Amino acid sequence: MSTKSKNSHASDFPKIGAPATRALNGAGYFRLEHLTTISENEIAQFHGVGPAAIELLRDALQAIGLSFASERVAKK
Repeated sequence: MSTKSKNSHASDFPKIGAPATRALNGAGYFRLEHLTTISENEIAQFHGVGPAAIELLRDALQAIGLSFASERVAKK
Protein backbone atom coordinates (compact mmCIF):
# COMPACT_ATOMS: atom_id res chain seq x y z
CA MET A 1 0.00 0.00 0.00
CA SER A 2 1.27 3.48 -0.84
CA THR A 3 2.15 5.84 1.98
CA LYS A 4 1.11 8.86 -0.07
CA SER A 5 -2.20 10.39 0.88
CA LYS A 6 -4.64 11.12 -1.89
CA ASN A 7 -4.99 14.77 -2.80
CA SER A 8 -8.57 15.77 -2.06
CA HIS A 9 -8.26 18.50 -4.68
CA ALA A 10 -7.29 16.70 -7.87
CA SER A 11 -6.44 19.25 -10.53
CA ASP A 12 -7.32 19.01 -14.21
CA PHE A 13 -4.97 21.84 -15.20
CA PRO A 14 -2.69 21.27 -18.18
CA LYS A 15 1.06 21.07 -17.49
CA ILE A 16 1.57 24.73 -16.55
CA GLY A 17 4.49 24.18 -14.20
CA ALA A 18 4.68 23.56 -10.49
CA PRO A 19 4.95 27.23 -9.41
CA ALA A 20 1.84 28.21 -11.37
CA THR A 21 -0.09 25.18 -10.14
CA ARG A 22 0.89 25.90 -6.52
CA ALA A 23 -0.13 29.55 -6.90
CA LEU A 24 -3.55 28.63 -8.28
CA ASN A 25 -4.10 25.90 -5.70
CA GLY A 26 -3.01 28.25 -2.92
CA ALA A 27 -5.65 30.73 -4.06
CA GLY A 28 -8.33 28.02 -4.03
CA TYR A 29 -8.41 27.14 -7.74
CA PHE A 30 -8.16 23.40 -8.34
CA ARG A 31 -10.19 22.75 -11.51
CA LEU A 32 -10.50 24.47 -14.85
CA GLU A 33 -14.13 25.30 -14.08
CA HIS A 34 -12.97 27.36 -11.09
CA LEU A 35 -11.06 29.68 -13.44
CA THR A 36 -14.28 30.95 -15.00
CA THR A 37 -14.69 33.15 -11.93
CA ILE A 38 -11.41 35.02 -12.39
CA SER A 39 -9.97 37.10 -15.23
CA GLU A 40 -6.68 36.55 -17.05
CA ASN A 41 -5.31 39.78 -15.55
CA GLU A 42 -6.16 38.63 -12.04
CA ILE A 43 -4.48 35.25 -12.61
CA ALA A 44 -1.41 36.97 -14.05
CA GLN A 45 -0.92 38.68 -10.68
CA PHE A 46 -0.21 35.35 -8.96
CA HIS A 47 3.48 34.71 -8.38
CA GLY A 48 4.59 31.92 -10.72
CA VAL A 49 1.84 32.37 -13.30
CA GLY A 50 3.28 33.75 -16.50
CA PRO A 51 2.06 34.30 -20.06
CA ALA A 52 2.79 30.71 -21.11
CA ALA A 53 0.71 29.27 -18.25
CA ILE A 54 -2.15 31.64 -19.02
CA GLU A 55 -2.11 30.63 -22.68
CA LEU A 56 -2.18 26.93 -21.77
CA LEU A 57 -5.04 27.52 -19.34
CA ARG A 58 -6.95 29.60 -21.90
CA ASP A 59 -6.56 26.85 -24.51
CA ALA A 60 -7.67 24.17 -22.03
CA LEU A 61 -10.74 26.22 -21.06
CA GLN A 62 -11.66 26.81 -24.71
CA ALA A 63 -11.33 23.08 -25.42
CA ILE A 64 -14.19 22.43 -22.98
CA GLY A 65 -16.26 25.44 -24.03
CA LEU A 66 -15.33 27.72 -21.13
CA SER A 67 -13.35 30.93 -20.67
CA PHE A 68 -11.85 33.14 -18.00
CA ALA A 69 -14.17 35.69 -16.42
CA SER A 70 -14.48 39.02 -18.19
CA GLU A 71 -12.43 41.88 -16.85
CA ARG A 72 -14.23 43.72 -14.12
CA VAL A 73 -14.96 47.34 -14.87
CA ALA A 74 -14.67 49.68 -11.92
CA LYS A 75 -17.91 51.52 -11.23
CA LYS A 76 -17.73 55.29 -10.79
